[in-house]
Amino acid sequence: MSKVLFAPLGIAGGLVAGLASKKLFDFAWARVCDHDAPEPENRDVSWGELAAALALEGAIFRVSRGLVERASRLAFYRFTGAWPGEE
Repeated sequence: MSKVLFAPLGIAGGLVAGLASKKLFDFAWARVCDHDAPEPENRDVSWGELAAALALEGAIFRVSRGLVERASRLAFYRFTGAWPGEE
């Protein structure tokens, strides 16, 4: 039952994490390079620069998603007394 009640909170947390990680990635990439992050569809980008950008973006997204998910589960537990998911 707690999984069903937690679902909307989990979805909202995922959206917040996605937005926050995009902003954080843009900030981090601006500190590393003086132009916008490369996209896979750009023909003139080097493989190394693309790989570095994708690795950084993936790492930032996964960490922020994990932290937001953990925080939302902890808040749900403190509010309801039931842990949503595996204990």
